[in-house]
Amino acid sequence: LCVIGSHKVNGVAEIHSKLVKEDLFPEYAELWPEKMCNVTNGVTPRRWLLSCNPALAALYTETVGNEWPLQLDKMRGALAHADDAAFQKKFMDIKLANKKKLVKVIKAETGIDVSAEAIFDIQIKRLHEYKRQQLNLIHIMALYRRLLANPDYDMHPRVFIFGSKAAPGYKLAKDLIYAINKVAERVNNDARINGKLKVVFIPNYRVSMAEKMIPAADVSQQISTAGYEASGTGNMKLAMNGAITLGTLDGANIEIAEEAGAEYNAIFGLEVDEVKALKAKGYNPWDYYYANPELKAVLDWFDTDFFTPGRPGELSSIKRALLDGGDTYLALADFESYSEAQKKVDAMYRDKKAWAKAVIVNSATMGKFNSDRSIQDYCDNIWYLKPCTVA
Repeated sequence: LCVIGSHKVNGVAEIHSKLVKEDLFPEYAELWPEKMCNVTNGVTPRRWLLSCNPALAALYTETVGNEWPLQLDKMRGALAHADDAAFQKKFMDIKLANKKKLVKVIKAETGIDVSAEAIFDIQIKRLHEYKRQQLNLIHIMALYRRLLANPDYDMHPRVFIFGSKAAPGYKLAKDLIYAINKVAERVNNDARINGKLKVVFIPNYRVSMAEKMIPAADVSQQISTAGYEASGTGNMKLAMNGAITLGTLDGANIEIAEEAGAEYNAIFGLEVDEVKALKAKGYNPWDYYYANPELKAVLDWFDTDFFTPGRPGELSSIKRALLDGGDTYLALADFESYSEAQKKVDAMYRDKKAWAKAVIVNSATMGKFNSDRSIQDYCDNIWYLKPCTVA
């Protein structure tokens, strides 16, 4: 009824709008092709850069002038300095200062000590299986297992930081929050791994906390199953503040990679058509469980008391959802590709000059993802509103 009665129907990212036409309402799209359109989401740079990251905002003003908060494309002027050592130092010094501020917040909120010299790998979003915090978690457990087997395992120190809330009735999402915290408790207190790995779940995630986390992020995890995320806006905020995207080709991730360049990000996983094909063929998560010894060992941990001493199986619901439950969102199918993308992140970060260029390029090319542009698209293509001069 909404489609029939509406003047326009739009998705909020190019891939989302394509799926609305092809999968959700194909008959209506054929009947009224002019009705279906796209408006990619945006975020306001006044809050998500000018207000929450004043030092980086000042650097942009110094570099490209003071018009960028209203004309975000002006940030592209910084691309001319992306290879300049002096500009890179200024940009990365700001990032380090923001990380040091977050170190204090983490200590105050959780009591956990982390180092600002580590990679700050951040996943902040609603806790839902399609957003795949479970994929992030099992990879953390795999890293921990590698470090236990070999304390000299070659990886740059990494802090995995979560911010999330679960819907009140979503038990598995709450189980995941509990599991992340229990894994964190064990990992963070294990002297054998020499502080190479830390896990932090920030309590009571909210906008004011996001304003502290986003400027400090090195890596932005946007790892939804391809075809399930409408757009995302956290991905835009994080990239705008100088984080590379570790993500699938889903939602606005696709357009972020187009704007910044896939080579400056870490793209992984099945694409939309591959997800559809795998599900049509008949996806069996047990195949991946038995084919990958590391993955099997990590999942088997959930049935033990390794992370919950004296309470074996307290985390078993995570494993059950991934195996007996059919792994609806293909976390196991994407695990190997995700693990390889994480290795790419590690290698990128060690090349300080290349990393600095990557984060500058990501930040400077986010002009498209401005809510002003989104609203103008609505005005021009959907609402047909004309500007009104205000005296």
